[in-house]
Amino acid sequence: MLLAGFCLFLFFYGLNQFGLVGADEPRYAQVAREMLERHDWITPVLGGQPWLEKPPLYYWQAMVAYSMFGVKDWVARLPSALDATLLVLAMYFFLRRFRRGYELDGALIAASSAGVVGLGRAAATDMPLAASFGIALIAWWMWRECGNRFYLAVFYALLGFGMLAKGPVAPVLAGAVIVLYAMAANDMRFLWRTLWLPGIALFLAISAPWYVAVQIRNPTFFRTFILEHNFARFSSNLYHHRQPFWFYGPVILVALMPWTVFVLAAAARTVRLWWNERMWRQGSAAAVPENALSLFALMWLLVPVALFSASHSKLPAYILPAVPAGALLLVEYIRQNIQELGNQRPPRFLVVLHSLVAAAPVFPALLVQYLITQHRIPPGKPLFAAAAISAVLAIVVVMTVSGKLGTRALRFATMIPVVFAVGALLKLGSGTVDESLSARSVAADIQSHQPHPMPLAVQGVRREIDFGLAFYRNQPPLHLDSEVQPQSEYLLIVPHDSSVSASGRRALLLGSFEAQHLDSYWIFPASQAPPTP
Repeated sequence: MLLAGFCLFLFFYGLNQFGLVGADEPRYAQVAREMLERHDWITPVLGGQPWLEKPPLYYWQAMVAYSMFGVKDWVARLPSALDATLLVLAMYFFLRRFRRGYELDGALIAASSAGVVGLGRAAATDMPLAASFGIALIAWWMWRECGNRFYLAVFYALLGFGMLAKGPVAPVLAGAVIVLYAMAANDMRFLWRTLWLPGIALFLAISAPWYVAVQIRNPTFFRTFILEHNFARFSSNLYHHRQPFWFYGPVILVALMPWTVFVLAAAARTVRLWWNERMWRQGSAAAVPENALSLFALMWLLVPVALFSASHSKLPAYILPAVPAGALLLVEYIRQNIQELGNQRPPRFLVVLHSLVAAAPVFPALLVQYLITQHRIPPGKPLFAAAAISAVLAIVVVMTVSGKLGTRALRFATMIPVVFAVGALLKLGSGTVDESLSARSVAADIQSHQPHPMPLAVQGVRREIDFGLAFYRNQPPLHLDSEVQPQSEYLLIVPHDSSVSASGRRALLLGSFEAQHLDSYWIFPASQAPPTP
C-alpha cells in the first residue's frame, strides 16, 4: 500500500494541472488521436500525413486510454505514468524474490529518481522504452540467477515491446549491457546461453509484424525511420541537437537525484570490489560472485551514457533507460552495509552531501513561479524562505541517516524532500507552467475571443505553440511562413510586435496573450465591413 501511494502521488497526481508542454508532448498526443479517429493501428499520422519518426507503442497505449477516458491532455500522459508504475513494480517483485527485505528500498529509489518522476508524467515515448528495457534486463538477471527460462522468455518479449517503443535502440542497448557484463565478470557462458532461439522467435513475433505492415503501407518507412531517425540521428547533427561529448555526465547526475551521491559511492565500491576480485581470482569462471548484481547494474548504468555520448544528436531524455540501474546499485550498497558490514553508518561527508543534494530540488520548486516568469532568483523573503526550508529538510535527512538506523533509514529520510519538492512544483508552479509554457491556455484564450469557428494560421511562432494548438484545437494550423493564406477569413497567431501582412485584407487585433508574448488577429476581406467581435 505504501508503494502504491507513492506511485499514485509521483506519477498520477496532478496530471491535468497544466497543459502539454514542449513540442513532443502535443505532437505525440495528436498522432495518437488521429490514428484513433482513422481507426488505423499501423501508420502514425500527423496533420493527415504519415509521420514515421517513432514506432507505435506509445500511440497504441494512448489510443486505448483515449477510448476509455476521452481525448484529454492528462489522458495522453497516462501511458507513461502506467509504464513507470510497471517498472517500479518489476523492481519490487524482483528484489522481493532475490533480495528479500530490500524490495521497498529499491522500488522507492527507482520511483523517486528525478528522471523517472519527470518522464513518468510526460506524454512521450521515453518511458515506454525505459520501462520495457528495464523490465527486460531485470528478467534477464532473474534468469541468470535461477536458470528458469520463463524469465528469459520475458526478457525477449519485453525487448520486442522496446523495439515497438523506440526502435532498435532497445536490443542494441540490452546486448551491449549483457556483453560488457559477461566480459567484466569473466562469465561468457551466460552470454552464449542468452542466444536462445525460442526467445529470438518470440522477440520477432512481437516486434516484426508492425514493421512489416508499416513498410508495406508506407514504402518510405525504412528510409525515414531506420536511416534518418536512427542512423543519421546518431551519426550526424541532422536534427540540430548537437551537444558536447560530456553532456550526459551532468544529465545522468541530475536524473539520479536525490540519490546521486550514494549511487556514485555504490559505483565506486563496485569498481573497487571488481578490481580486487579480478586480481585475486585471475582466470576464474566466477570472478565476482558476491558483487555480480552490482557489476551488472553498473554496466546497465554506464552503457546508455557511453553510447549516447558518442551520438551527434543528444537530448536529455535519451538516457532515461540508465536511471533504474542506479536503484539496483544503491540497493546492493544498502544491503552490503547492513548484512556484511553490520549496518555500518555511511561516512559523514557522504551523508551531508546526500542531504544537500536531496534537499536541493526543494529550493527551485518553491521559487518556480519566479524562475519561469522572471528567469531569475528573487531577492528578499521568497529567497530566504526557500533557502530556510531547504536547509531544514537537509538537516532532517542528516540527523535521520546519522542516527541509530543508519543506512536503513536512507530511503524514508530521502523521500521527505522528494515529496515536498514534487508537491511544491505542482502546487506553486502548475498555473505558471500552464500560462507560460503550454498552448492549452493560448487555445482557451483564442476560443474566448473568436466570434465563430474559422481556420487558424500561425506565423513566426515557436514549435511548441504550433504543435500545441494543433492538439488543443484538433486543427493543424496553416503556416503563413511557407503556405498561401486562406481565401476565407481566418485567425492569425503571431509574436508580439510582429508586422502583420494581410495581402489586401484587413486585420483586426482580437487580443494579446502576454504570458507567451503572442497576439491574435482576425483576418477578413477588405471589402467586408469591420466585424464586431
